[in-house]
Amino acid sequence: MRLFVAVSLGQGIESQVSAALPRLKALAPHARWVPAANLHLTLSFLGAVEAERVSAVKDVLTRVGPAHAPLVLHIEGGGAFGTPAHPRVLWAGVSGDTQALGALQTDVAEGLKPLGFEPEHREYAAHLTLARAKMPRGDRQLAECVRVLQGEKWGEARVDRLILFESLGGKYHPRAEVPLGR
Repeated sequence: MRLFVAVSLGQGIESQVSAALPRLKALAPHARWVPAANLHLTLSFLGAVEAERVSAVKDVLTRVGPAHAPLVLHIEGGGAFGTPAHPRVLWAGVSGDTQALGALQTDVAEGLKPLGFEPEHREYAAHLTLARAKMPRGDRQLAECVRVLQGEKWGEARVDRLILFESLGGKYHPRAEVPLGR
């Protein structure tokens, strides 16, 4: 199973992004755009996980979730990864209670480490992936999308649960949900 731990942003954000995507897609028609139903903030990518290890992952999330209070994030602005002239990934910005989100991500990563899931070596930077270039060198058309994103405000999201997702056939299927609550 190909798994990752994430938080979702709710239907309000999905609707706002869905309404804005046609305008952005018209600027970069060759990019691979994330379906609105797949929008999420990844906290930890686990990769291929054997079925017998899933219950241990769920146990970690069950311990971590209740130790964190729900939080509020704002989705606005954006940017890209890669060179400014040929971005590889287009993303929307995340603001609000990002310190609490970072603490949640750290606890998830640290909790999973004893199970053999090594955390990423870079600092966690919350972002909402919108599109990826099909070409490895990037897509110059995504650069125009970055300019358009600067003025976007897509609203507020209340994060109240951790979700263990399985990526299967281009769709994300929740395999466990753990409420946040303190």
